[in-house]
Amino acid sequence: MSIALNHTIVTATDKKASAQFLADILGLEVSPQFGPFIPVEIPNGVTLDYADSDGGPITSQHYAFLVSEDEFDSIFGRIKDAGLTHWADPYHKAAGEINTNDGGRGTYFEDPNGHNLEIFTKPYGSGS
Repeated sequence: MSIALNHTIVTATDKKASAQFLADILGLEVSPQFGPFIPVEIPNGVTLDYADSDGGPITSQHYAFLVSEDEFDSIFGRIKDAGLTHWADPYHKAAGEINTNDGGRGTYFEDPNGHNLEIFTKPYGSGS
């Protein structure tokens, strides 16, 4: 049996706006609402299903996206164009920087709900 992550639920104060934010930054499309969820499908088939928090607190989660070098350039350009703060590290200590871990490039930024999003071009531990 093959096991693959199919979807995960992302809590948001405004599921529609949050799904659109992710889609815009990553250069993807928002899918039609399915039940209570607004899905954004990642090209590998995993779907992030946005759901409203119903006023409750949102616990920040981390979502990391492995991208090609060209995709990094495009996405990073949209991050800068949107005026988003970005960091080279998950603890948000190196503001305005990117990292070069494993010979690639990576950066972290937040969505409107405080979720810690990451784009990177080399899998961790892959070396340079």
